[in-house]
Amino acid sequence: MSQIQPFEVRWDEAQVAAVLDQVRAYPWPPIPQVPDGWAYGCDAAYLKDLCAHWTEAYDWRAARDELNRFPQFTARVEDFDLHFVHVVGEAGGRRPLILSHGWPGSHYEFWGAIEKLAFPSRFGGQASDAFDLVIPSLPGFGFSSKPVRPIGQRATARLFNTLMVEVLGYSAYLAQGGDWGSMITSWLGHDHGQHARAIHLNMMAFRPAGGPQSEAETAWMTRQAGMMDLMGAYFRLQASKPQSLAWLGAGNPVGQAAWIAERFHDWSDLSAKPFDEVHPKDRLLTNIMLYVMTDSFATGAWYYRGLLEEGGIALKPGERCETPTAFANFPGEPLYSAPPRSWAERAYNLVRWTDMPRGGHFAAMEEPDLFVEDVRDWGRSAG
Repeated sequence: MSQIQPFEVRWDEAQVAAVLDQVRAYPWPPIPQVPDGWAYGCDAAYLKDLCAHWTEAYDWRAARDELNRFPQFTARVEDFDLHFVHVVGEAGGRRPLILSHGWPGSHYEFWGAIEKLAFPSRFGGQASDAFDLVIPSLPGFGFSSKPVRPIGQRATARLFNTLMVEVLGYSAYLAQGGDWGSMITSWLGHDHGQHARAIHLNMMAFRPAGGPQSEAETAWMTRQAGMMDLMGAYFRLQASKPQSLAWLGAGNPVGQAAWIAERFHDWSDLSAKPFDEVHPKDRLLTNIMLYVMTDSFATGAWYYRGLLEEGGIALKPGERCETPTAFANFPGEPLYSAPPRSWAERAYNLVRWTDMPRGGHFAAMEEPDLFVEDVRDWGRSAG
């Protein structure tokens, strides 16, 4: 069994100062005056405000302390030192749940949900709803070690299953994920169903074999293709030539911030609240710092190439994830909108589908209470 080592975030003051100096010295290019700057990429006025906040108001020491609020560890699994948060809640070891993040998020995505999932009685809930939480950083992300070449989601699922079963000793567990976490969680259910007893997704990952089989499925695929043309350039670049993006981002914290902030803006539910309320600058900057301070912008982009090298998202004819699957459909998800249920049922043993009232791609960050409520409710029937 791999030895578990306690971990603490220790941002070096000189390194932080160097980053902030780079932000201050950024040579702003000439920017055309356009009605909606977000339509062209990261909005210039927002980015300048974000950088001013970063250098003048962002309390990086408080952010570091916040990242150390929950117990975290590292463990060697195969060729990786995996970083993970491990909160033993009121479940006392009986209801383990692994939460997997995506890009451009981080393990920090779940901060607003951790205590309510682990200690529900502190918030007026029932102790019987509590989970033990394991929240890893993906290989190449945050404080997990970096791969020597792109790694994909199926391999990550194998690493995470080993972490849960062999390192932490959970012979059976539940799993949840969104974005890349949904693909990892799907592979946990597909390949490791003897341990991953049930899974919960807030983005559909697998694509069933064969084409659309109804007008609704055809309409959804047409819409998806159109949205990928409009918003998917990042995906095509990161899946094909991620190192080209790495050269642009290296030593350029402002460029990294712009690339990440654009995704948070475009993928979140802004129908009822402005961007700064959905993702306050301090919280967004902490997520960005997890890329900048760990030099993981490049390997985060590599993760897309890993998908292609593992074979993509389409299942083979007759193949399905048979592990019981729940899906939470957050309606403000603009790019990766939910498919018709018939489509999902050909890829998964779908036992639960919840249409949420609001929220977008970053569900646990945007709407932590709704996220917690649905995961709790699913957990009651899943184990």
